[in-house]
Amino acid sequence: MGDGEAPRVKNVLRFVLTTVFGLTLATSVPAAPPEPQGAPPVTGPPAVLTPSTATTMKRITDAALASPRAWELLAELCDDIGHRLSGSPGLDEAIAWALARLKAAGHENVRAEPVQVPKWVRGEESLWLESPRRRLSLLGLGGSIGTPPDGVTARVVVVADEAALEARAAEVKGAIVLFNNKMPPHHPEKGPGYGDAVRFRARGPALAANYGAVGVLVRSVTARSLYTPHTGATSTREGPPPIPAAAIPLEDAELLSRLDRRGKKPVVTLRMGASDHGLVPSANVVAELRGGDRPEEIVVISGHLDSWDVGQGAHDDGSGVVMAMASLDLLRALGLTPRRTIRVVLWTNEENGLRGAFGYAEAHAAELASHVAAIEADTGCFEPVGYRVEHRDPATSVEAVALMETLLAPLAPVGATHAELGFSGADLIPLREAGVLLLGHHMDLATYFDFHHTAADTLDKVDPAHLAQNVATMAATAWALAETEALPLRTELAP
Repeated sequence: MGDGEAPRVKNVLRFVLTTVFGLTLATSVPAAPPEPQGAPPVTGPPAVLTPSTATTMKRITDAALASPRAWELLAELCDDIGHRLSGSPGLDEAIAWALARLKAAGHENVRAEPVQVPKWVRGEESLWLESPRRRLSLLGLGGSIGTPPDGVTARVVVVADEAALEARAAEVKGAIVLFNNKMPPHHPEKGPGYGDAVRFRARGPALAANYGAVGVLVRSVTARSLYTPHTGATSTREGPPPIPAAAIPLEDAELLSRLDRRGKKPVVTLRMGASDHGLVPSANVVAELRGGDRPEEIVVISGHLDSWDVGQGAHDDGSGVVMAMASLDLLRALGLTPRRTIRVVLWTNEENGLRGAFGYAEAHAAELASHVAAIEADTGCFEPVGYRVEHRDPATSVEAVALMETLLAPLAPVGATHAELGFSGADLIPLREAGVLLLGHHMDLATYFDFHHTAADTLDKVDPAHLAQNVATMAATAWALAETEALPLRTELAP
């Protein structure tokens, strides 16, 4: 092997020995013979999970399952404040609430870190089918422009995808395009089909505008519906001048599609009072449980504090916010001092800009090299499964999956022992190039997209038992990451 390969092979070998035998080495290896006088000490691979850490993880899990703290916090956030779109009074109130609760819990370095975020206001909106005359349901897409006061009245041209749009290009000029692209049902192995279907919400308006459309309707990105439209961000940064865009429920998408197939040439009037107010002040919220031995090394646990302007943002992402807050509260209440610092970050502006995430990376550029791991919970609150693992280096990502499977073993009582390669979280994207181990808090997503970005995302949809299980998972995992000798993984990378 070449000179460049030898260190890599040694590193892989060290990791495998640590992952497979770390606990055994810490407990069962016979004592080594005395070192000769003057010889350097013999050191083995670092233990991934020591018996002491595993015991503490069980203590954390038991305490989390017995505590009502997380549910109390989520009730305050959802019922007392409600939805929290960037630039809104609701988000400002939520930031002040989080700061007050974290300070009251006695955490260190509690602060708001200023960030500028976009302010988009929905305004009044309506959608009418002209014949047969009936009102349809809609939610304007975040970032969309509004219509003139009298709205836009036009024929609806229904397409399933990009190829269908091109095939009907001659009909699109002056029309409103409906992207009736069906999100497939949740698959027990492949998961939800959100990633593919959501492209029409993001890029559909620009695609249709290229052909001269005057507006866009998008089938809501969900596989099931009880006449509930799902909002979300759309992109207006590239391409032709933007056109108004809204999401409609599956039922209305199918109605318009049936009329179109029967040659009825449906006509609708779309009115949207959406307006853009530029950038306004906001903030990420940060708090810490300072480490003892290595306080300069940081493990982040996080969720995003903003939500869309409908419902209460209970699953997306009030639950993730509360998981992080309650985890830090629990560790402090148990009197635990981790080796590394555990830092809560409650991101602003995840839903329509990621300015909180990029602002954090910029503000903490000097210490990103000391971030050894970061968790984000942003997939609702359901039965926990484990973590999706991501790293800038593909080989290290694979190694990290094995590391996490070892660290998660004590979480068998709550079922959160699985680790797999996958996307970690939107707010963690700016940390990727710094070589941070990124972890997406993963759970059963079979029903998440029933509520996602809708007025139905309310506290009653959250199971208190699931919330406690997820706090147990996050708190115990944060502790394990703060204690293990197997981090930071990025030291395995060549410069």
